[in-house]
Amino acid sequence: MVSHKQPSSLRILYPVAVIIFVLLMIPFFRSLLIDKGVRWLYIFLLSLSLSYLLTPVMRLIALRFNILDHPHGHKIHENATPLLGGAAIVIAFTVSFIANMIVERGIAILLCGGVLVAFLGFLDDWKGVPASLKLLVQVFVVLGLVYHGIMLDLFPVRTTWGFWLNLIFTIIWIVGITNAMNFFDGMDGLATGLSAIMATFIGIVAFQTNQPFMGWMAIAILGSCLGFFPFNFRIRNPALIFLGDAGSTFLGFMLAGLAIQGYWSDSSRVVSFANPVLIFWVLIFDMIYITVERVLSGKVRTVKEWIDYVGTDHLHHRLRALLGNKWKPVVTIFLFSTILGLSSIALRNARMIDAVLLVVQASLISIVFSVLEYVGRRNKHSLEKNSS
Repeated sequence: MVSHKQPSSLRILYPVAVIIFVLLMIPFFRSLLIDKGVRWLYIFLLSLSLSYLLTPVMRLIALRFNILDHPHGHKIHENATPLLGGAAIVIAFTVSFIANMIVERGIAILLCGGVLVAFLGFLDDWKGVPASLKLLVQVFVVLGLVYHGIMLDLFPVRTTWGFWLNLIFTIIWIVGITNAMNFFDGMDGLATGLSAIMATFIGIVAFQTNQPFMGWMAIAILGSCLGFFPFNFRIRNPALIFLGDAGSTFLGFMLAGLAIQGYWSDSSRVVSFANPVLIFWVLIFDMIYITVERVLSGKVRTVKEWIDYVGTDHLHHRLRALLGNKWKPVVTIFLFSTILGLSSIALRNARMIDAVLLVVQASLISIVFSVLEYVGRRNKHSLEKNSS
């Protein structure tokens, strides 16, 4: 049985969120903030307040139409939990950005792609969509971005081989990050908090490098996530609502697209490449780890098996086996991501060798994590075997 009541600690802030939202809708207050040169604050407060107000509404809609995530198989939650939290984030993000009244073409195209991916995720939350179909649609959406000029430029763009390599890596990057974020939506608050942390560091780099559109989008993602976060992450109680595929894929897609759309460094291509890699390292490491582990262990033998495979071998699952509950792994991953994000900030004016060393450092930290997880799981299995 799912309760329809909201905790008093959350309800008490509704009037505050309503007042902030109403004030920001008044042209006078909007102009006041923009004229003071804090347009980013307007976007942040609008996305934050709207996401906070919409989340309980989406929860009631999910309950009304039985759009719930039921515990079974690899699921670690114990009660049926409403989905549609992602709808609150998508709407809050879109409204706050459109209300900004300045929309750059590339950003508008990226947002359209994100909404399409979110809609597909909503269909999956509601009725279920085959994983292979979702992957195929995501690839076509990325091809649409490439058609409009949103593509990596790691290789010479004027050569045929360079174009095709850039195209392939663009698809791998966006589709990979989109699905990695979806995989990380396996513990309360994890995907939402990770997205907020990544958006924060993308926003910092954007404002350091005078990229206002990129910074405003990052701020809109940050505000939307923080407005939703209190409903999704509660240390002593289970989440009131989940992101669902609509929310996790939208956030992954938008963040990955921003990384491509943005300009990262003045010094070299290596530094420019290493910057977003460090910000997204947690997702990249997890995707590489599970792929290698599943192939070597024989859990998957074909691409289709990999796409369809659902397991509890992701970073947060492994850390839970080591740390023993749900909130400690989440906080640990937040700290891990923050450390790597701080490293990315230090890279902006760094030399190529500094970029390489920081990526190596991230790899070594990940190896330490893997060793600790492996030992923790072995000890846990030994204790369980001895006790039985």
